[in-house]
Amino acid sequence: MSRPPVVTGIGVVAPNGLGTAEYWSATCAGVSGIREAHKFDATQYPSRMTGEVVDFDAKEHLPSRLLPQTDHMTRLALVAADEALADAGVTQDTYPVLDMGVVTASTAGGYEFGQRELEKIWRSGPDHVSAYQSFAWFYAVNTGQISIRHGFRGPSGVVVSDQAGGLDAIGQARRQLRRGSKVIVSGGVDGSICPWGWVAHIAGGRMSTAGDPSAAYLPFDERAAGHVPAEGGAILVLEDAEAATARGAKVYGEIAGYAATFDPRPGSDRGPTLRRAIVNALRDAGMDSGEIDVVFADGAAIPDLDRVEADAIAAVFGPNAVPVTAPKTMVGRMFAGAGPVDVAAALLAIRDGVIPPTVNVRPARRYPIEIVIGEPRRAPVRAAVVIARGYGGFNSVIVVRAAGNT
Repeated sequence: MSRPPVVTGIGVVAPNGLGTAEYWSATCAGVSGIREAHKFDATQYPSRMTGEVVDFDAKEHLPSRLLPQTDHMTRLALVAADEALADAGVTQDTYPVLDMGVVTASTAGGYEFGQRELEKIWRSGPDHVSAYQSFAWFYAVNTGQISIRHGFRGPSGVVVSDQAGGLDAIGQARRQLRRGSKVIVSGGVDGSICPWGWVAHIAGGRMSTAGDPSAAYLPFDERAAGHVPAEGGAILVLEDAEAATARGAKVYGEIAGYAATFDPRPGSDRGPTLRRAIVNALRDAGMDSGEIDVVFADGAAIPDLDRVEADAIAAVFGPNAVPVTAPKTMVGRMFAGAGPVDVAAALLAIRDGVIPPTVNVRPARRYPIEIVIGEPRRAPVRAAVVIARGYGGFNSVIVVRAAGNT
């Protein structure tokens, strides 16, 4: 059997750090990027807290010709992809362009762009709507723009499964590498922090209404009452292991296992399937639960969902038997971008031997898991499990492992 694909490049855009180094430094220091919305006046809405990528000026990072045709979300994705590819040392000439592709995930598409064009329709009529609206809003636009910018013509696609989508995209990228591709750029970046997107988030019924940023997103806490929507995500360069070794690439780790399940409809006599997803991902990696050093939790901050996740983790690993962390408490829920950011954090935890903390949370005793709170924990990390769950029943799990640690 061929070796699992490896990650050779990481690019992160997050509310607490633009760029991988800045994000990781802030995360290990417990610095939060959750704050009151500043892109629009949110005082008229019941929910006001967001995770926004502040101080981001697309003109400083991208050519001017791209700006009229791209949504804010896509600009963030392009910047993350640029960083990841530079980090990996991969260019259009590294491999044949048909052996390099792009698979990303998206939850909402280009909401800000779409809102601007709707406003033009209402104000001036359809003749004033940008022709770029035809694709700038689309779920697949990040994949398309990344592949065009870097000249990759290999297998590409997009996955839409809400917050689970980022991990599903990485799983699909792994399949393409097993089929013979050399490089697949993968991950997810989302961004829908605008009035149109905000109303859609509120309609989901899971947003926090807390007015204090430090109390707005508290998974596994008795005070948990919803999440904080956020923008951002991570783009990773996944590479065939043999090809990466041959060119002497730096390797962060390998995507050792992946699995996805779907929960039954509400009211069914069948239970949640997250536990099965974790077990299947470990089986796919050829690993036992005792070989996992940390779990990066989804952290819904909805009591019923937190209970399902805590019970699934405890059932697989044992009660309080493995450290669990949810660093997304510092950034909010980035939807399709959330899982890839946690994968990036897991890879950096392996590199640096540190488990990032969960901030602001006072773990409730009824959850049988050990949550790393307050401060980062120094510990050898050889393998990690990353969990992501999407609205409506999506469950995805990835096992990240130090390269060669089979």
